[in-house]
Amino acid sequence: MKKEESAPPEYRVKDKETMLVLMRDGVRLAVDIYRPDAEGKFPALLALCVYGKDLQVLPVKQPQGRENSLVWDGTMESGNTSQFVGSGYVHVIADVRGCGDSEGEYVGMCSHTEGEDGYDIIEWIAAQPWCDGNVGMVGVQTYTAAEQPPHLKAIFPWEVWSDLYTQFATSGGVIHPMIYRLYSGRGMDPGQTNGSGIAHKNHVCATIRNTPPDELEKLWKNRLSDPDLMVYSIYWSCLRYPTKSPLFADFLFNPNDGPFYQERSPYTKFDKIKVPLYTGGPWVGMWPDGAFALYNGVDVPRKIIMAPLALCDERPWYQLHDEVLRWFDYWLKGIDTGVMDEPPIKLYVNGINEWRYENEWPLARTQWTKYYLRSRGRLMAEAPIFNEGPDCFVQQPLDETSEVNSIKYSIAPFSRDVEVIGPMAICFYAAIDQQDTNWNVTLRDVDQAGTKKMMTAGWLKASHRAVDESRSEPWNPWHIHTENVPVTPGKVYEYTIGLSHIASVFRAGHRLEIEIASMDNGPGSLHICSSKTTTHKIHHDPEFASYLLLPIMPGQK
Repeated sequence: MKKEESAPPEYRVKDKETMLVLMRDGVRLAVDIYRPDAEGKFPALLALCVYGKDLQVLPVKQPQGRENSLVWDGTMESGNTSQFVGSGYVHVIADVRGCGDSEGEYVGMCSHTEGEDGYDIIEWIAAQPWCDGNVGMVGVQTYTAAEQPPHLKAIFPWEVWSDLYTQFATSGGVIHPMIYRLYSGRGMDPGQTNGSGIAHKNHVCATIRNTPPDELEKLWKNRLSDPDLMVYSIYWSCLRYPTKSPLFADFLFNPNDGPFYQERSPYTKFDKIKVPLYTGGPWVGMWPDGAFALYNGVDVPRKIIMAPLALCDERPWYQLHDEVLRWFDYWLKGIDTGVMDEPPIKLYVNGINEWRYENEWPLARTQWTKYYLRSRGRLMAEAPIFNEGPDCFVQQPLDETSEVNSIKYSIAPFSRDVEVIGPMAICFYAAIDQQDTNWNVTLRDVDQAGTKKMMTAGWLKASHRAVDESRSEPWNPWHIHTENVPVTPGKVYEYTIGLSHIASVFRAGHRLEIEIASMDNGPGSLHICSSKTTTHKIHHDPEFASYLLLPIMPGQK
């Protein structure tokens, strides 16, 4: 057998055993235990679940349609029990406190108790007569790993975020309602965040629980009077009646970064993670940013795999389980699967649909290339030398129009295939006639027929434009986000926006296009954007040379 091949299943699954496991504070968490049908001790894989442990093992025929499908469920993410158990692991799925069948309260998203509870369950698992003392984790487990339970030997965190504020609660400071949909399930429309919703049983808004009454009353009145939020009644009502969606209410109470988010963000705990990890996710949304931040942020044996979206649709990621088992066979069973002989980074390159191994991120051979915004919608390698006038668009709020206006710029059709692999950023100079707006930049691949495919995007609230230079790179601006600094109407400011990482080949004859807008126009999950009609002017001249910074591979310009 080659090193990289997985062994065929050897065991069947015993009947499920459900238990209540005692935590250090007296709360009991409900766990389901699936064991091989054989005597002896086995390593165990633990998944902590907010969506309900029983949901995770429903027999669902795959693949499911992603968009506009009422059967696709993105909340099945604890792993394929039959494959894990068949390969000689005990699979343990636990409801987190305040969810499903577990006791206790869930006070705010990602509180310190998640890590502590994970620690306690791992040590309980290791002490059971059916466990050999080696425990791994699948799903979301960075919080538990940071607690350093002695019997946790390796983790496989899939689809992770590293910064709760910038990658989950907001996009560049612009509040995003993903948690509203995750909490309620199918909150507005079918789409890529479809799912059964969080199995909430006893959820509490942390801001209400932890803020002194007088201070809370003042904060509440201030946020309820936010004119931008009032445009979106479905979101405003979640703040007015916070028991409807306590986790989303926390985000609405806290529109800026600060202690609430920082103590709940994995990046503040990277230095405490001491076990080997294998992370990754699909090339879509926040997942590349979170995965690469985790990969680059820890100092342990590590790997990362970035996969095509189609590979991740089949819940619970059936097509990735061979890789998951190669990882845990190596670290929990001591089998030389070859997983650590390969380069640490495995990328799926869109456009040519090929897998590729790399050694670092960003890639050392990257040629950072500027394409300048120019008049008549052009993106050019040459910087402007004349005083080109600014481009302009006007955006009315959604309570006045459903039309989303924007400005587009594109590179002339490529004469050869061009590889764009890595993080990227846009730096542009703009003036508005209000004190704030929201910038939304989308990058697309446009083929010869004019068909457009979105590749990546980025957001930034104008009043959050301040950058921490000490933590930034040209391709990765680190915005401070702790306060709103109003814009002086009519004044030209610099805005630097990071776009999510990609690995894609733009084929010969295709164009690369960017679109600058101030709101999104997809169905369902809309960011909370401005309530004021705003004129936006994008400058591109010798004084204000706006540009897109691309990570192009050598010989590909």
